[in-house]
Amino acid sequence: MKLDQLLQDVPFQYEDMHKFNDIDIHGLTDSSNEVEPGCLFVAISGYQFDGHTYIQDAIKKGAAVIVGDQEYQSSGVPYIQVPNSRQALGILAHNYYHDPASSKIMVGITGTNGKTTTSYLMKHILEDMGYSCSLLGTIQNVINGQYSKTVNTTPNALTLNQLIDKSRDEVVIMEASSHGLAEYRLEGLHFDLCLFTNLTHEHLDYHGTIDQYYEVKKALFHKLKSNGTAVINSDDVYGEKLAEELRQEGRQTYTVGRSATNNLQILEQLSVDPPSVKIKGHDIHTLESPMAGLHNLYNTLQAYAAATQLDGKTTTDIFDSIRNFPGVPGRFTTYPLKNGSTVVIDYAHTADAVFNCLQTVHDAAAKKITHIFGFRGNRDLTKRQEMMNISAEMSDQYFLTMDDLNGVSEDDILQSLTFYRSQTKIGKGEIIPDRTLAIKKAINNSEPGEWIVITGKGHEQYKQQFSLPTHSDESTVDYVNNMKNVELN
Repeated sequence: MKLDQLLQDVPFQYEDMHKFNDIDIHGLTDSSNEVEPGCLFVAISGYQFDGHTYIQDAIKKGAAVIVGDQEYQSSGVPYIQVPNSRQALGILAHNYYHDPASSKIMVGITGTNGKTTTSYLMKHILEDMGYSCSLLGTIQNVINGQYSKTVNTTPNALTLNQLIDKSRDEVVIMEASSHGLAEYRLEGLHFDLCLFTNLTHEHLDYHGTIDQYYEVKKALFHKLKSNGTAVINSDDVYGEKLAEELRQEGRQTYTVGRSATNNLQILEQLSVDPPSVKIKGHDIHTLESPMAGLHNLYNTLQAYAAATQLDGKTTTDIFDSIRNFPGVPGRFTTYPLKNGSTVVIDYAHTADAVFNCLQTVHDAAAKKITHIFGFRGNRDLTKRQEMMNISAEMSDQYFLTMDDLNGVSEDDILQSLTFYRSQTKIGKGEIIPDRTLAIKKAINNSEPGEWIVITGKGHEQYKQQFSLPTHSDESTVDYVNNMKNVELN
């Protein structure tokens, strides 16, 4: 690709650029380790490393052009200064891969909680309708039926365009994280459907305030195609605000909620277990969620609403598909134990998500609730006390334990756990730093009718060594349960 084609719509400063327009670019990268002769290298200032310090390495490896957002005197190859390297990378990737999203039905899902569940449910419904679907999100990427692990919920702009270009599927469903939106990873993409699940206290260490967090989330909806639709949970206070603001901007919205003003109105809740509601769209129907919990009922309603906006299939077809949904790994996954107790593993790592998880267990008439959770190092400190208070109020006992350290020492995490426990008025918690031993103690001491709720990790693998030879909450539960069964026999 010629350099002038690659730079289309990229704002930059460079005198006599016409001298270099005919340069052939044979690759695009933001990693100096991946530079090959003839490629364009984008220098990005990261949180740990600054790509501008690797410019000379890139030139030595044969980079034909350098793009960066800092002043830099380069010799031998053009250095093109842009206002923002991350944003430029998105536009460059969009151009290099010839706008791969333009040939897809693009679905973007954002919100604090529920993105993963809603994306999996949408994929399930649309595939039952006959579409082929790619999925990009927290647990894994699925492209052309092939599964791969993810590093971030939303990949960087270059990886994102590479994945979409690789996809031969008709639909691309992706989770749009606030970090991904703030860091321009979705630059250049346009969506047929954008879904808003909810917005609660999360990532304020990164975004500063809840209102700034909201504005970042809202940015996804400015990426709707001219005929695109925003599907919004208006029972969420920020969802209601978003719907009103988008209507004022002349954007097409489809809202879900209890008010009669919604496109899909929740008339009444019919049952808790399984959760079901009577809804009114064009007609009145009963929708039953395949997953426990009121929060999952909203996830189901949004997936249903989005599917109706994409396809003319009958409501009955969609309901049949929803009933057959197998669930999501690490999202309220239950494990009945031999002694009559039940283990739940859930990804919940915000106060709202923990509340919904524990409330779902309450609704299941648990005889006793034991909650196991912890805090991640270098992550939002402002939500911790609220999580502690919710756990203390809603469980019969809780075990505070280790989550990912993320570069923070075990001593610092232990001090944090001790501090927040001391600030909690209801004193029934115990600190067990080793996560596997906390799970072991809970299972070994469990009784019939008890529910052991393990939150924070969900599908994720452990990032540090614990006492038991396990690699995830699920494998720890299996290991301890098998040991207990052996002892019983």
